[in-house]
This record gives sequence, structure tokens and C-alpha cells, in this order.
Amino acid sequence: MREHQIISGAAEDGERQLEAALRPQRLADFTGQAKLKENLSIAIEAAKRRGEALDHVLLYGPPGLGKTTLANIVATELEAGFEQTSAPILQKKLDLTGVLSNIRPRQVFFIDEIHRLLPDVEEMLYSALEDFRVDILIGTGPGARTHSLTVPRFTAVGATTRQGLVSAPLRGRFGLVLRLNPYDVNDLKRIVQRSAKLLEVPIDDDASAEVARRSRGTPRIANRLLRRVRDYSQVRADGHIDQKIAVTALDLLEVDPFGLDEIDQKIMMTILEKYNGGPVGISTIAASIDEEAATIEEVYEPYLMQLGFLDRTRQGRMATPRAFEYFGVKPRTFGSPQNSLFE
Repeated sequence: MREHQIISGAAEDGERQLEAALRPQRLADFTGQAKLKENLSIAIEAAKRRGEALDHVLLYGPPGLGKTTLANIVATELEAGFEQTSAPILQKKLDLTGVLSNIRPRQVFFIDEIHRLLPDVEEMLYSALEDFRVDILIGTGPGARTHSLTVPRFTAVGATTRQGLVSAPLRGRFGLVLRLNPYDVNDLKRIVQRSAKLLEVPIDDDASAEVARRSRGTPRIANRLLRRVRDYSQVRADGHIDQKIAVTALDLLEVDPFGLDEIDQKIMMTILEKYNGGPVGISTIAASIDEEAATIEEVYEPYLMQLGFLDRTRQGRMATPRAFEYFGVKPRTFGSPQNSLFE
């Protein structure tokens, strides 16, 4: 059992290292997000010309679109140091104080999942972001006193998948608030081709387009699918990825032509068959498929809405006519005996 865990952990580490190796290092190599790149490029160049730290940056959007990659790129473009943490790790004020006390001038401090900061830690971060100081309480009781620790001017880069959960006071302290949108097929195709080149895997144009179409508008998924298709091509073929190999490998992975996986299909079939297309509440859907409501909202719903399969209404989630057609479900007429939820 322990040996299996060691092997599994090593495989996961290898996947993470490979994923990191595929990340672009410069803004010019970052595919897609044209407006975001232009705004970021101007801000970085202006900061470099003034010899100052870049304004704090808040990046938001669905997972897997490149927020961590962009944070690394910002540090590289500024020729500055890079420090990374995640909000859930910062459990106490002392945790944040420890990081900020070691910050160097113009360094990039990346905070992932920033919407999950604890209230007291977030309050301490306010003064660091705005006044570049940290207030430390020394002692307890009547003899306690506050000591202000000056922090060099640095650039905080926050990342979140849920911008609405970032408090207004925290959001207001970021000079740049930038949204990452899902990628179109052409951009994903270029990402697949670039990654295939780095992996030294020959891939045909139509095969890279097939991988791109099934990647849910997400570069992270595109690279993951490419690695699995590469494995299939090396084991079951001659290592060259053509259209037929790509389709066969992706079908074997149970990734449909729109990139919908098992959970996507469970969500849609629950709404279509169990609730006749809705409306139905997100909590009801989550309970029906044994999945967290927050996960459905953050990970699955945005793409289903992007495809035009799902609508959010005040009454709940509703399937569209396109969804009925794609999944081959015929809407039941009102009053039909089959409309009962207990059948």
C-alpha cells in the first residue's frame, strides 16, 4: 500500500513538473487574452520606466486559465523576485507577518485563492497593500503595544475563481483588476501545438484542433489531454498524432466532442430527465449527483452556459432547447404521468 502511494505521489509530482515546464515564461509567449495582455504590458513597462513596483494586480476567472502563469510572467517581466502562497495556508496573522517581513523591494507576492483569506489576516493585509507597513501587537493585556514594521514597496498579485467573494475593501486596494475569459478553439489549438513542440511530439493540424475542441476552453485541460493522447499514440501507434489517433484516445478517455466529462453529463441529465429541464435549484442538483454546489458553480456551470446548454434564472437552473436536442431527451408535456418525480 505504502509503495503504491509513493509511486502515485511520484507520478503526480511528475505531472505537475511537466505542466510547469509547458507554461510560457514571457508575456509575448502567452496565447490569448489579448486585452488583458495589453493592459498588463502597458502597466509593466510604465513601472519599469519609473523604476517602481507595479501596482497590485487582481486576476479572476475560472480555474485553469493561467492566473498562476501570469503571476510568474509578471515577476519575470519586472525582473523581480517571486513569492507564492495560498490564502488557506495563511491561518494566522503571524503567517502573513513572516512572509511580508522577508519581502524584497519590487518583489511579486502571489496569493492564490485570495477570496479565502480569514478576516483578521485580510485586515492585516490592507495596511501592507496600501501603506506598505505591518502592524504587530507585542505583549498582552494593559501593557500591550503596537509596533509598525515597514515593508518595501512590492507587487501583490491575487488570484480568485470567485471575484464576488472578494470583499470590497480588499478589491479596492488592487490597482489592476483583470478578468481571464475561456479560450476559443483557435487559441487553444495554438497552445496545443506549442506544447506538442515542447514535448517533441509530432501532431497534425486537425488533431491539435480536435484536442482543442474538447478542452472546455481551458489551457490546463488542453495540456492534460495532449499528454494523454501522446501516451496513447506512443503505446498503440507510432508516436505521431493524427486525427484518428486523437479521436480514438479522447473517446477512450470519455471526453465527448464538446469536452463534456462524466460530471457535466450527470448535471445535464439530472436537469433534463429528473426535472424536465428545470427550473431547479443548485443545491438540489448538487444533492442529486453527490457533488458540492460550489464546485458545480465554479467549475462546471460556466462552460455549460458558454455552450448554450444551461441558463441561470431567478427560479433556478434551466436546460435550453439546444441541450434537449444534443442529449437526445424529449421534453415531457405538462400533466403527463411521466412528469412525476417519483417515477
